[in-house]
Amino acid sequence: MMNFVEELEKLQEGKISELKVQPKNFMDFQAALQNCDFRQHIVGEAERGGHITYRYK
Repeated sequence: MMNFVEELEKLQEGKISELKVQPKNFMDFQAALQNCDFRQHIVGEAERGGHITYRYK
């Protein structure tokens, strides 16, 4: 399972440009996002099949 806290930090730091979340991992990602201090800067774009791509704005 992916460590979404670390992935969100990488997104904020610019180490990765986007984070793709599959439907089966959404609830784990959502829990990490809700505890994230910079969550208001994370923007998600829904794709077909329930996949979501998140970017730091």
